[in-house]
Amino acid sequence: MSLTMSFPIHVPVLTEEALEGLQVQRGGCFIDCTVGLGGHAAAIMSRISPQGRLLAVDADPEAIRVAQLKLNGYSESVTFVNDNFANLEAICHTYNFYPVDGILFDLGVSSLQLDTAERGFSFRSDARLDMRFNPRDGLSAADVVNTFSERELAGIIREYGEDTFSWHIARHIMRNRPIVSTLQLAQIVEQALCGRHSRIHPATRTFMALRIAVNSELENLKQALPQAVNLLRFGGRLVLISYHSLEDRIVKQFMRREATSYAPSLKLISKKVIKPTPLEIRSNSRSRSAKMRTAERL
Repeated sequence: MSLTMSFPIHVPVLTEEALEGLQVQRGGCFIDCTVGLGGHAAAIMSRISPQGRLLAVDADPEAIRVAQLKLNGYSESVTFVNDNFANLEAICHTYNFYPVDGILFDLGVSSLQLDTAERGFSFRSDARLDMRFNPRDGLSAADVVNTFSERELAGIIREYGEDTFSWHIARHIMRNRPIVSTLQLAQIVEQALCGRHSRIHPATRTFMALRIAVNSELENLKQALPQAVNLLRFGGRLVLISYHSLEDRIVKQFMRREATSYAPSLKLISKKVIKPTPLEIRSNSRSRSAKMRTAERL
């Protein structure tokens, strides 16, 4: 079966802006910390080949498999690593891949994960409740909703989903356990809220919160950022694309702190966040919440 038949067409977000932010040039050495379906990586390789090198990292083993197919023409110049970017320095030391000219993070959930029903990230179709970037690691979302206490569940939904009705949702989850599927959980949350969320589906915030918790996304990002700075050569660029306020807040605070400390390690390239154009949003609705920040190693 061909790649296009197996997976949805992938449109990477803010591609030209990311390439400009990274200052991608022929012969450069770059890291894509979230290679996903390989869209950004392919764009980088098209500019740095044939002498350039790319380290392509992703926690999702299926993403690595797909990216390897997409980047098959650059196989001698790309090193693929199935690992979490929280281990970035260890990965780079293992492969002797430092210092580098630029590092890209495209955060959040990928099209591959959202559009593969059996991964359990979305409530658009019924599937086993999983949500793990690496299906072999850690607790699944089903483990969390069925074993965590009401207080723990409410904390996750409040902190990561920023939902003011977190206790109400957690109580309904407790009353309806065991919960095994995506639609089952979505219906429970919908019943708990009874139309209180009108602009988005009632379960959206709860699903996002569980995904963030299951994959330790914010904790891993906090660990990875200082490692990325250490791996950049002087003048190298750090580019991060985030999709919700919690991610962006971590990135913004980190960059500002590093740029204003007594011995600054970063220079902010743009004080204003970069967002997709109306044209990009029309052609790729998933880009609408994207925010990109860029800094340069001092």
